[in-house]
Amino acid sequence: MKIAFVGKGGSGKTTLSSLFIRHLAATAAPVVAVDADINQHLGAALGLDEAEAAGLPAMGERLGLIKDYLRGSNPRIASADTMIKTTPPGEGSRLLRVRESNPVYEACARTVELDGGAVRLMVTGPFTDADLGVACYHSKTGAVELCLNHLVDGPGEYVVVDMTAGSDSFASGMFTRFDITFLVAEPTRKGVSVYRQYKEYARDFGVVLKVVGNKVQGQDDLDFLRAEVGEDLLVTVGHSNWVRAMEKGRPPRFELLEDANHRALRTLQSAADATYELRDWESYTRQMVHFHLKNAGNWGNERTGTDLAAQVDPGFVLSEGLVATA
Repeated sequence: MKIAFVGKGGSGKTTLSSLFIRHLAATAAPVVAVDADINQHLGAALGLDEAEAAGLPAMGERLGLIKDYLRGSNPRIASADTMIKTTPPGEGSRLLRVRESNPVYEACARTVELDGGAVRLMVTGPFTDADLGVACYHSKTGAVELCLNHLVDGPGEYVVVDMTAGSDSFASGMFTRFDITFLVAEPTRKGVSVYRQYKEYARDFGVVLKVVGNKVQGQDDLDFLRAEVGEDLLVTVGHSNWVRAMEKGRPPRFELLEDANHRALRTLQSAADATYELRDWESYTRQMVHFHLKNAGNWGNERTGTDLAAQVDPGFVLSEGLVATA
């Protein structure tokens, strides 16, 4: 299952995504965790010290390797240089699986040991001073989008992406790459403003959007969120002494997380698992092609000097069935 955590800056989305990742690891589920936020904090939230987090290999710096591997023997893609972040897979492309070993994971992923299990962690890499004036952050998250476009995952497998704050993911089609999107919202007007943006933008693309109320302190906060987001409110989370200790770098054993928060995490997992029955690989592939053609026309053709529409394989549909035949 492909899961995104989004929300405004300071909403607590990185904290909640890290708790969810810890929860999944404790169930021994296979997990790939991805930090796609402009502020790279997921590694620290998963217990890495400053040096370990800074030493994680950046996907954005290994984009050439990622493109080379995913291109495979696809005859519609002349070279890795002509691939852009929205390039869809076709016959001959290499696909990624959650559980496998491959050159992309070897170069870009590191294993993080957590209570009761371990996860693969991948990071886009921070936005540096060298990028100013010559690049935008979407050039870094493009590596994540390419990997998601080429990912085949099944039930009981999880890819959890901590997205960049606000509604930046709408600059490409990445917001459609997930089975479910958890929007973390505080019980304030600003807290629900990103929800309204997401709800409006995602309306025509079948995005499953659920709100996780964070920093909820009482019935008034709960009533506010219910009035603002209605049935999209899935669960709420309040103060956590466990999280406070984790933020100080001294997390207790995960089993000591408050019972109410354990229940909330189980609710998130149940909601994610339930979306498996809603999967429509043909629609998923059509959306991929839609955003590729849009990006090709807006900037990709000019950037690469290539007609990127020719990269689309009209008979190709990404699906789990390709795993058995690959």
